[in-house]
Amino acid sequence: MIATLLVDDQPLIRAGLRMLCESTDDIRVAGEAATGVEAVRQADATRPDVVLMDLRMPGSVDGIAATRQILQARPATRVVVLTTFDDDHHLYPALAAGACGFLAKDSAPAELTEAVRRAAVGGSPFSSGVLQRLVGQATRSWAERRPTPGTDPVAGLTAREREVLSRVAAGLSNAEIARRIHVGVTTVKTHVASLMRKTASPTRVHLALYAARHGLADG
Repeated sequence: MIATLLVDDQPLIRAGLRMLCESTDDIRVAGEAATGVEAVRQADATRPDVVLMDLRMPGSVDGIAATRQILQARPATRVVVLTTFDDDHHLYPALAAGACGFLAKDSAPAELTEAVRRAAVGGSPFSSGVLQRLVGQATRSWAERRPTPGTDPVAGLTAREREVLSRVAAGLSNAEIARRIHVGVTTVKTHVASLMRKTASPTRVHLALYAARHGLADG
C-alpha cells in the first residue's frame, strides 16, 4: 500500500482526495494536514511514501517551505504538488524545494491516482498543461538570456537525443514519443535515461526545463 499524506487548507478538497484514494486497492491515506506546519508534523508522524501538497496555505509555512522541510527530514518521501493556474509563480520554487511532480487540481481522478503510483516508484508525474506552463516560462527566460555565440551547452547530445528532448519538453509520454519518431518505447526510455545522465536532470520535469533553457523546447 502507498501511504499518502493529503495537504490542503480546504476541507472539501481533502475530503475529495480521501474518497478518491480510498476507492483504490493500493493507496492508503496516512494523514491529512491543513497548514504547512501541520504537514511537516504529520509527515514526521506518519512517514508517508507520497505527499499531495497544496502550495498556498495560511500561516508562516506555505507548501514550498513545507516541502523543503519534509524532504530535509525524509529525503525518500515523494512530494507531488497540487496546483492551480494562478499558482504559476510558485512552481519553480516548489521544484527547487524538491517536488517530484506537478498536478493540476482539475485533473481527472484517474490521473491523480496514477500520479501517486508513479511518484511512489520514483517517477515524475505532471499534468501536461502544467509542464507546458513551466517550459513556456523557461523558454521566455532563455530568450532573454541567450548563450554567448560559439558556445553549445547541448553539444554532447546526439541528434536523436535532441529530438527526444524536445518532445519531453512538449509534455509527451514515452509511448507518444515512440509513435512520433517511429521507434520502440524501450528505445525512448533508453534515450531519456541517457539525457537525464548527460544533463544531470534528476526528474523528467527538470529535463523539460533543461530543454527550455537551451532552446530545445520547440517540440
